[in-house]
Amino acid sequence: MRTIGIALLTVSTLAVAANLNGTWRFEQTSNNGRKRITTYVFRVNGNTFTGDFANLSEHRDILNGVIDGNTITFDTKFEFDDQGRLTPFTGEITGEELSILPARAPQGKRPPQPTVVKRISNETAYVPPPEAAPHHKPLPPFKPIPPNGLALTPPMGWNSWNKFSSRIDDKTVREIADAMVTTGMRDAGYLYVNIDDTWEAERDANGVLQPNSKFPDMKALADYVHSKGLKLGIYSGPGYKTCAGYDASYLHEEQDAKTWAAWGIDYLKYDWCSASAVYHRDDMMPVYQKMALALRATGRPIIFSLCQYGWLNVREWGSAAGGNLWRTTGDISDNWDSMSRIGFAQNGREKYAGPGHWNDPDMLEIGNGGMTDSEYRVHMALWSILAAPLLAGNDVRVMTPAAREIMNNREVIAIDQDKLGKQGFRLRQDGDLEIWQKPLSDGVAVGLFNRSGAPAQMKIAWSEVGITAKNPKVRDLWEHKDIAAAADFTAEVPSHGVVMLKVTR
Repeated sequence: MRTIGIALLTVSTLAVAANLNGTWRFEQTSNNGRKRITTYVFRVNGNTFTGDFANLSEHRDILNGVIDGNTITFDTKFEFDDQGRLTPFTGEITGEELSILPARAPQGKRPPQPTVVKRISNETAYVPPPEAAPHHKPLPPFKPIPPNGLALTPPMGWNSWNKFSSRIDDKTVREIADAMVTTGMRDAGYLYVNIDDTWEAERDANGVLQPNSKFPDMKALADYVHSKGLKLGIYSGPGYKTCAGYDASYLHEEQDAKTWAAWGIDYLKYDWCSASAVYHRDDMMPVYQKMALALRATGRPIIFSLCQYGWLNVREWGSAAGGNLWRTTGDISDNWDSMSRIGFAQNGREKYAGPGHWNDPDMLEIGNGGMTDSEYRVHMALWSILAAPLLAGNDVRVMTPAAREIMNNREVIAIDQDKLGKQGFRLRQDGDLEIWQKPLSDGVAVGLFNRSGAPAQMKIAWSEVGITAKNPKVRDLWEHKDIAAAADFTAEVPSHGVVMLKVTR
């Protein structure tokens, strides 16, 4: 695919550009009957273009690319493919219609149908639709607020999105709660059962947000989850709509917080999505703080999870805004490339994490089938060294023995949950071989990670991690056995594998 830079060098060889200038629109009705309107605004300069891609779920100034006759090639990449890579797109102009397709079809799948957008005007400035016009009063100045006293160790639990997406319902949540007890997950520390997007209906005459038919009685569901010794989480966002197009909390923050508290909700994931249609990105800090204050005003302890993909250096202000955790990345996918790219990129963020406020590299994919057991052990080990929230994203009702063993490894979990609350960091790197360490209240955790395609010998001297005792206690956390003490340690680490150790002073 050509990039903008290449296109500018070869513009003289391109065919005369078709007329792309203007505002184009695509309308579709989802399975739940909700209409989704997407607007594309193109501004053409010779054979290149810039512009906006916008809808009520998000508004991003991301369009750019090249026009070659009737063909346009986006430099912008809109979606993730099956391998967790952003997908390039192309388009064909036919009069007043533009057909948009991925530049390559997903591997092993039928080519998708094109998205056909129609020109509605020659206007080249993005104009929000009437329903997206902001109605809020100016937000008060941002002022740091004290911690809420929750999440003194990284939250542990389960979230519905990775496995179930829009297919989640009351019955499934109850069965997941049951399984978290019978599989030993609850007793290993997984306490939160979090319902992600698609639970919402519309607001009643008094503005109270209602659950849809999949969740007939949220209070009764919360009571059931609580009866299992677990806690219930919910999902919303500061915009008009959630990422899936359901009603969110814009202008109803205090009302929604009271509703959730009355139901017995214990955790809120608050996803930015359509907030860009009504707020400027610079408003994020007071926008998130507004909900934090609304939650606290209910008097119910509710963990507050900021989901805004790591934008605007959230690690520097997430805690002051009232957050207990904040996403540091886009969505994870169930494959090695996505998981390893996200996980190993967390180095350098450790100073922003601690009791009550955690960096969140997204949910666990363990057990969903896209990685090997060795790769899932890397996933679990790395997230634990990162002191990351451990939120399972699989169907815990049907876990394989291997997935269950990985998820319930209490020695590894103890590293994540160590009371010192320190996030680990990379000690050194030699190509695809990385050694990470995490300070503990009684020693240090060490991860020997092999990201290469072949087994590799890896070695570490305990003095590198500050252990100078002649006979330190060394424990292999996957093999569950003590290792003979020595001044250093050498192991053969499998491809896409890890050796995880705890060294006690």
